[in-house]
Amino acid sequence: MSQNFARFIFGATLLFFCAFFLWPILQILKGGFIDADGHLTFAYLGSVLTDPLYLGGLANSFGLALTTTILALLLAVPLALVTDRFLFPGKSLLSALILVPLVLPPFVGAIGLKQILGQYGALNALIIELGLRPSGWTFDWLAANQFLGIALVNAFSLYPIIYLNAVAALANLDPAMNEAAANLGCTGWRRFYKITLPLIKSGLFAGGTIVFIWAFTDLGVALIFDYSRLTAVQIFYGLKDMSGNPFPYALVAVMLFSSVTFYALGKGLFGRDHYAMMAKATTLGGPTALSRGRAWLCTLFFSTVTAFALLPHLGVILVAFSSDWYATVVPTQLTFHNFELALGHPLTVPAIANSLKYASISTIIDLILGLLLAYVIVRSKIAGRQVLDFLAMLPLAVPGLVLAFGYLAMSQEGKFFAFLNPTRDPTILLIIAYSVRRLPYVVRAAVAGFQQTSETLEEAAQNLGCPPLKAVAKITLPLITANLLAGGLLAFAFAMLEVSDSLVLAQKQIYYPITKAIYELFQLLGDGKLIASALGVWAMVFLGIALTGLTLLIGKKLGALFRV
Repeated sequence: MSQNFARFIFGATLLFFCAFFLWPILQILKGGFIDADGHLTFAYLGSVLTDPLYLGGLANSFGLALTTTILALLLAVPLALVTDRFLFPGKSLLSALILVPLVLPPFVGAIGLKQILGQYGALNALIIELGLRPSGWTFDWLAANQFLGIALVNAFSLYPIIYLNAVAALANLDPAMNEAAANLGCTGWRRFYKITLPLIKSGLFAGGTIVFIWAFTDLGVALIFDYSRLTAVQIFYGLKDMSGNPFPYALVAVMLFSSVTFYALGKGLFGRDHYAMMAKATTLGGPTALSRGRAWLCTLFFSTVTAFALLPHLGVILVAFSSDWYATVVPTQLTFHNFELALGHPLTVPAIANSLKYASISTIIDLILGLLLAYVIVRSKIAGRQVLDFLAMLPLAVPGLVLAFGYLAMSQEGKFFAFLNPTRDPTILLIIAYSVRRLPYVVRAAVAGFQQTSETLEEAAQNLGCPPLKAVAKITLPLITANLLAGGLLAFAFAMLEVSDSLVLAQKQIYYPITKAIYELFQLLGDGKLIASALGVWAMVFLGIALTGLTLLIGKKLGALFRV
């Protein structure tokens, strides 16, 4: 690739990020810190930080994110250690089932959990059946502590992200280090704390950052639980009055600053240390065979965590198959009718077509941009190419709700991008939003492919008279196809089920994607909840197939795609 072409890609990509990543963020800051006369003001920010309602929402959001991340770490790290160190019955199957919570957006899983833990849900029915409470007894487990309920739903949905990173980090450790520590008398928890944890903390940070930001800005689960005392929900309700109200802008700015500050602090505290491993492991290592009893204890531990993680999915599936589920342990009547309605309802049919269109186009954009960016980052020598790498990864650290609000702000009437106003047609903005949000996965996968493919292969082809671009197309591209397929498949799958952008930008029914359709169906009386669950199961099947394909393509390296 010529330096001129590399510079052209650099400039074009930088322009794209300036227009659709930095500019929306700038509009948020402008709305929250510039008054009607065009002067800088901190009055709106001061009002937000002193208003008990907004301050309480921020405190709850931070507490929810912290609780979710701690719970996810407590689930993921022990599972990763058991997977890395021991052999036990059912290990392959249980390791595969770890990914299942990722096949359903947390807010859809919340529908199933409400059915199980609600006032007339399955748990209360089971308690009555066991004779622990009299007939007619009710208790709303979720209403008793909505905060903890949301944290549990998010933790059980997102802990696989930390698990994938932890497994990848543990796989890179030289077993000789643990053996040396053991020989010196450092064993058990002390060895984990002194040796293993410092070596894998960057991987844990990579996954923990995404979980924290995801939970901090989560919108869907809180809406399903009808829990409004969170900043994300307050912003969502403030969208109706954003043209004349500066407080939603200030709230979004605070959310943005909080997310970036957390990322920066974590990067400074945990991202600086890099411990060198030997080029090759100095000992064979590998999982250890356990006694029969201990091996089955590992299986039981894995199975128990997986069962709890899959409880929301089980609830959604049972709701989808039921004609009515009220005050019984399981539905009394099962039917496929809801699945037929889900594929024939006037709200769902256009939504499926819309999601396919938005996700397909955005994935094509991501593949083209990701391939070009990765080549410039890895192969070119132009100054500033690391800026592209930083910008390409930054969308993982910036909440989706913040970007969606920024797109709304920059497309208001009278603004330069007013022609993209989603109140008329959100198609272009949704495609751009999906592209920007999922581009990091493609770039990460493509960069890994280029780094693993020797540049000497391209140089040999060029020495034989093959032009640089043709050498890339004929030699390198076929070798990194699996990486591109993995990144593209992940980008497509998560674009199909994107929540924040879909709920905020899709404001007319004709343009609803799948997730917005599920949310609207859930609020309908009658069979709306049943159809929403059936549509959620279809989405679950789709994303499950996608993640299975990803696992087959790149295996344990899947965790690297979830790093910031």
